[in-house]
Amino acid sequence: MTEISRYDFAVIGTGPAGKRAAIEASKRGHRVVAVDREQYLGGQAVHRGTIPSKTLRESVLHVTGIAQRSFYGNSYRVTADVTMNDLMHRTAQVVQTEVDVVRNAFLRNDIDLIFGTARFLQPNRLEVVSANSSIEIDADQIIIATGSRPARPAHIPFDNPSVVDSDGILTLPSIPKSLTIVGGGVIGTEYASIFATLGVQVTLIDGRKDLLEFVDEEIIEALKHRMRNDGITLRLGHKVARIDFDGRNRPVAVLETGAKIAGDVLMYSIGRQGATEHLQLEKAGIGTDRRGRLTVSKNYQTAVEHIYAVGDVIGQPALASTSAEQGRLAARHALGLDCPSLEDDLPIGIYTIPEISMLGATEEELTSSGIPYETGIARYREIARGAIIGDDFGMLKLLFNPESRQVLGVHIFGSQASELLHIGQAVIQLGGTVDYFIETIFNYPTFAEAYRVAALNGVDKLVR
Repeated sequence: MTEISRYDFAVIGTGPAGKRAAIEASKRGHRVVAVDREQYLGGQAVHRGTIPSKTLRESVLHVTGIAQRSFYGNSYRVTADVTMNDLMHRTAQVVQTEVDVVRNAFLRNDIDLIFGTARFLQPNRLEVVSANSSIEIDADQIIIATGSRPARPAHIPFDNPSVVDSDGILTLPSIPKSLTIVGGGVIGTEYASIFATLGVQVTLIDGRKDLLEFVDEEIIEALKHRMRNDGITLRLGHKVARIDFDGRNRPVAVLETGAKIAGDVLMYSIGRQGATEHLQLEKAGIGTDRRGRLTVSKNYQTAVEHIYAVGDVIGQPALASTSAEQGRLAARHALGLDCPSLEDDLPIGIYTIPEISMLGATEEELTSSGIPYETGIARYREIARGAIIGDDFGMLKLLFNPESRQVLGVHIFGSQASELLHIGQAVIQLGGTVDYFIETIFNYPTFAEAYRVAALNGVDKLVR
């Protein structure tokens, strides 16, 4: 007879959402087990998503010396001959550090770790299968935090090593001379910036008329200007009909117009799929949508009351920071504790070069809603810190109500944007006004000064 382990909570997946859910339940005095495949401890965020891609970006910024080119010319390089091994060496070290951090967090909080692939046998029972064994787990509450993976449509020839998804791009044996990216979402746009900075000839194709349509239009215009300046060819409003191969076995994106775009490597980056295919959800009485994602209530409950789902497996906003908070709130609800809804305004960071970060309303949203607003803009070239590090493209944009002067949105394109945003986030969430930035003394020289410059720029436009 199979021995069955008994737990109060079972968490499937150890990424940001699963980790936070498990820790919250354990800190409340409950017996918790977390299940994941050993090579994926820390989840997609650590192994294929956030951590490796952002570390790769940082490595590229370092070895190319791009921040110094405004001083020393576009031909300036820190390292002349960069290899993929050079770039991924740093990534491997950071990934291992993050894996150790996750492992230690579970150990410190007395959370049992079981390595293997989990699947439902019954609504309250899981089987965890590894290479050499299988065990069964009963749990009162189960939280699914299995994340997502890149969508791989059947008509895309991923069997050819020169056609990759956003996971495969990290395992390229060498830096290609040319790269075609199909999909101008966050992931595609980030990798386009990273590889163009390396000197790769990049073509970015997307069927939509513009990039990142949820981002403020003025910020996107600045991004496109920078991308073209870096040599990226943008093919927006074009759809890929099929992928062929030329005489050199290079992938060729054939557009619906008949145009053909060849590159040494093609990265297909359109959509993601919920990682639910191994869970045997039908045995728990749960279904998924066509992309394998789970539908949940505002408290992250699935159709089965004691089974919750959090993070990328439930779809947007698919941000590591937001996923972690979803995990915490789901565990609290399962424990009968207060479970406030997440704020509508969530900080977003997009790690292009330079990066984008935003919070609150865009001009387009305010206009369509009939809400009056004024804008204040600071250019990094006007800020001493921007001049010191050589960022000529950066900008910080404030949106505020001209009558109440309440801050409605913060939009940043430039170095350290995702760090800088949190000053504006605090002011917005505390109901602050644009006057806070005018009356506050910021260290000099810092990027934070841009808030004061933008606030003065905006207030000067008001009719007195």
